Amino acid sequence: MDDLAATIDGLDDPNLVATVHYYSFWPFSVNIAGYTRFDATVQQDMTDAFARMHDTFVAKGIPVYLGEYGLLSYPDYTHQDYVERGEALKYFEALGHTARVAGVTTALWDPFSLLNRETLRWRDPALFALVKSSWTTRSGTASSDKVYVSKADPVTDRSLNLNLNGTSFRGLWLGGKKLAQGVDYTVSRDRLTLTAAALKRLTGDRAYGVNATLQARFSSGVPWRIDVTTYDPPLLADTTGTTASFAALAQFRGDSLATMEARYADGTNAGPADWTSYQQFGTAFAPDYDGGTLRLTADLLNSLKDGVPVTLTFHFWSGATVTYQVTRSGDTVTGTAVS
Repeated sequence: MDDLAATIDGLDDPNLVATVHYYSFWPFSVNIAGYTRFDATVQQDMTDAFARMHDTFVAKGIPVYLGEYGLLSYPDYTHQDYVERGEALKYFEALGHTARVAGVTTALWDPFSLLNRETLRWRDPALFALVKSSWTTRSGTASSDKVYVSKADPVTDRSLNLNLNGTSFRGLWLGGKKLAQGVDYTVSRDRLTLTAAALKRLTGDRAYGVNATLQARFSSGVPWRIDVTTYDPPLLADTTGTTASFAALAQFRGDSLATMEARYADGTNAGPADWTSYQQFGTAFAPDYDGGTLRLTADLLNSLKDGVPVTLTFHFWSGATVTYQVTRSGDTVTGTAVS
C-alpha cells in the first residue's frame, strides 16, 4: 500500500482511486493450521488491514475500492463447506461494518458460488441478506450456529455466547413462535442458555442431524440461525486403498468435521503442510456426508513416509475427536480405526 500511495502521489492526479483485495487471514480463509473460527487473531487481521487502507489512502483523500473480497474456501457450491458456515457469516458481517467505518467501498468477489448464473438467484439468500445488512448496520451473532445434543447421554442445558455487536438481544423464535424466556432459555449478560426441558422438546426422538432451527433476534440487522442438532461421536471403519483413491467408510451420526491433525509417532507433523499438524481442509482431506465416506487426498498420502504409521485426529464441531491410523506402503494405504 505504501508503494501504491507513493505512485499516486507522484502522478498528482485527483481522479485516481486505490484498489485493494482482501481475503482474510489466510489460515482461516482456507482452513489450515487449526484456524477454524473467526477468532481474535482473524478479527485483528481484518482490523489492521482496513486501518492500513484508511490511514494510507482514505485519510489522505484517496478513495479505496475493495475490488475483491471474500474467503478463499467459502462458499463453493460444488463441495461440502471447508469453512464452517456460521464462522464465515461472522466474517462477512464484520467485514461490511469494518469497511464502512474505514470509508472503503466494497465489491464481493463471486467465483460462481454466490449467484446462480442460470436462475439469477442467490444460492444462499441468508448470506446475501447479512452482507447487504452490513452496509448500513450491525447484526448480532453467537459463538456458534449449532447447539449439539448427545443422543446417547441425558439432555442437559446448553449455552452459547452472544456477540451483540452493539445490538441488544430480543429473544429466540422457532418459526413464528417466540420461546419463553426463563422457561425455554435464560440470558445472563451475553450468555444464552437453552434449558434441558426446551432441548428435549426441540429434539423430539433425537434423530441424528438438525432437529430444529431457532432464530436469535436482535435490535438491528438480520437474525442469527441456531441449528439444534443431535449427534453421537462419529465412527470410521478400517479401510484399504491406494494413494490415488482412499475413502474410509464413515458414520458421521449428525456431526460435522472441523479439521484434522496428522502426526508421526515421534510427534512430528505429517502431511503436505509440514509446518503445522493441522492440515488443509479439502486439500488433504474432505468428508462426504451424503456418501458416508471421509476421503484422504493423494496430496496427503503421497507426502507420507513409506512404511511409517501416521496418527490422524479428526476434530468435529460437537467437540468429539476420532483417531485414525494410516500407513502408506508404496501405492497401498491401510487405514485402521483407533479405539
